[in-house]
Formats: sequence, C-alpha cells, structure tokens
Amino acid sequence: MDIGLVKDKRPFEHRVALTPSAVRGLTGAGHRVYVESQAGAEAGFPDEAYEASGATIVFSEEEVVLRSELVLRISPPQPDEYERFQHGQVVMASWHLAVARPEQFGTLLERGVTTVGYEIIEDDEGYAPVLRAMSEIAGRLAVIIGSGLLLNEFGGKGMLIGGAPGIPPASMVILGAGTLGTCAAICARGMGAHVVALDRDVKALRRFQQRAGTDIPTMVASRSNIEKALQFADLFLCSVAVHGERAPILVTREMLALMKPRTILMDLAIDQGGCCETSRPTDFSRPTYEVDGIVHFCVPNLPSTASRASTRALTNAILPFVERIAENGFDTAVREDGALRRGTYTWNGHCVRESLARAFGVPYHAIDPADGRRS
Repeated sequence: MDIGLVKDKRPFEHRVALTPSAVRGLTGAGHRVYVESQAGAEAGFPDEAYEASGATIVFSEEEVVLRSELVLRISPPQPDEYERFQHGQVVMASWHLAVARPEQFGTLLERGVTTVGYEIIEDDEGYAPVLRAMSEIAGRLAVIIGSGLLLNEFGGKGMLIGGAPGIPPASMVILGAGTLGTCAAICARGMGAHVVALDRDVKALRRFQQRAGTDIPTMVASRSNIEKALQFADLFLCSVAVHGERAPILVTREMLALMKPRTILMDLAIDQGGCCETSRPTDFSRPTYEVDGIVHFCVPNLPSTASRASTRALTNAILPFVERIAENGFDTAVREDGALRRGTYTWNGHCVRESLARAFGVPYHAIDPADGRRS
C-alpha cells in the first residue's frame, strides 16, 4: 500500500504521525511510504532518518496526498485542502468532526473520503488507545503549565502550587475523572497541591481513587457540587469529554462569579467544544484571556508541546491499525477490527457514526462486520 505522512501546518502543532522506526517496519513489509519534507523535524525526526528507514521524501503535501491510498496526519486539514482528497482515500487524523462545520462535513461526504478519527478509536471494553495516550500526556502537562499560570507573571494570583513551610498549597479542582483528570491529579498531588476531583459517574470516581489514591477527595459532579468547588478552586481543570460528541457545558458564565478573582480555568475539553460556556480556543501566541476576572487557558492539542514524547506515544497507539489497513486493505480491516469501526466517521461517502449522522442530519449507514459492506 502507498502511505503518506504529511507535515502539519497548524500553528504550534509540532507532532508527526509516525516515527522513522515505525516507517522502517512498514517499508520492510513491502509498503511504500511518502514523507513530506520536514514532517518530523520539530519532533526531532529529520528527513534523513525517514530516508534511512526506506521512505521517499517529497516536497509538497499535495504530492503526498496524490500518491497515497492512506494519508496520516495530526490535525484535520484546512477546508481548502479537502479538494485534494480522492474518492475512497483513507485519511487518519484527530478529526473531531463533532465540532466541524456542516459544509466541511458535507464536502467529505461528497468527495467520498474515508475518515478515521484517532480520538474515537475504541475497543469492545471501551479502551481508546490514542485518546488514552494523549490524555496521559495532557494531564501531566496541564499541571506543569497550570503551576506556571498561578504565578504573577502569567496572570495568576502569585501562588505556589505545592505551597511551602507555613504556606498552604494551591487548591486544584478537576472536573472529569477520566484518564486526563487522573494523570493530572497524580502529578498535582506529587507536587504538593490540594486536589479535589468531580465526576458524574461514581464508578469513574472509584476507578480514579484506585489509581490516584484514596487521600484525594472526590465529589459527584452535580451542579451544586460544581458551584461549591468553584468557590475554593485556585486552579480549575475541565477534562470532561464524550467520545465523538461535543463536550457538555457544565460551567456557565453566571457560575464564574462564584470564583475568586484571577483563578485559573483550564478547559482541556476545548478540542470537543469545551465544557465552560466562556471557553474559546487559544494558542501559545496568546494562551490566556480573562472573562469576569477569571483567567482562561483553552489551548487545544496540548500534547504537541511535548512533541517528541507525544509522537512516540501516538505511533505506539496507531501503528497496529496502520499495519492492519496496509496489509489487508481498509474494507477488510474495518470489518475485522471493532476498534477501527468505532473510529471511522465516514466511509466512501457515507456517514457511519450514528451520533454524527444525527448531529448533521444525514443518513446513517452502519458498517456490517459480517461482510464489510455498509448495511
């Protein structure tokens, strides 16, 4: 199979989808891999490393796309790039189509593009390998960045996250006790912060305490408990997400009045629309803004700031699926692999994810695992 690896053009995106060692495995199995020049440079993987792994270096994204049956990228393409895709071509990326514009989604269907979203690949037990890997990194980074945002020079109240002798630590509230929230809690607790976690699901809170420790208090994420937590938080981390759907709004603008001035609100659900009413995407050119005296940090794709580590983690997560598609073809792979089926948004011009079909008002066509055809 012809596989293409493009350089991501999104500002502040430094990752690449596969490491040179993964490319070596694909070329060693007889597949052709085309890598856009400098695709991995910002993650510490130069063109020479890909060439040594058997890849062909090309000098435009357009050439990569035209040559490839399977295209691997990080962020979704810009609208003007959609015209390059060919009918039946498979494009794997962090699509986040639940928050895409209707006209963009319509173009994908019209052009017959098969789209696989890293963020919704999920097996029968609910394990999402890419989402888990990126959430583990994002949770750790959230605490590193959040501890800096608490300082005066970055807009905070001048607090030290772990306190000091005779000085109490900062209070960090985590809304959403999934992988990201759990990793953030472990990291923050290790730095000495006072941590409280909230989630609507008691089972999730139980799993959270099994991993993060029973010394971290937990609360059910009812509106009254969220309001209570907002009042004592110095750093409020939103990490609520629903696979393949828009994040629910759990913190309204009215609720910001409960918070202490210059509290830090980090909405890391912003990739899926955010779970705070006042959240809007930012980037590292201007990562924060204030609403009603509350400092908002809403940078999507946070793992990109640790691009080398994140590229390796992403490669570990997606390589088995890439190998399966390359070896057997997409139609056979999607028939045999339930996780890949759940990770597919569109297939040859049809929407094959029910929640997305409802959101955009288009027909839903399920993938029949019995024969690999749409039912």
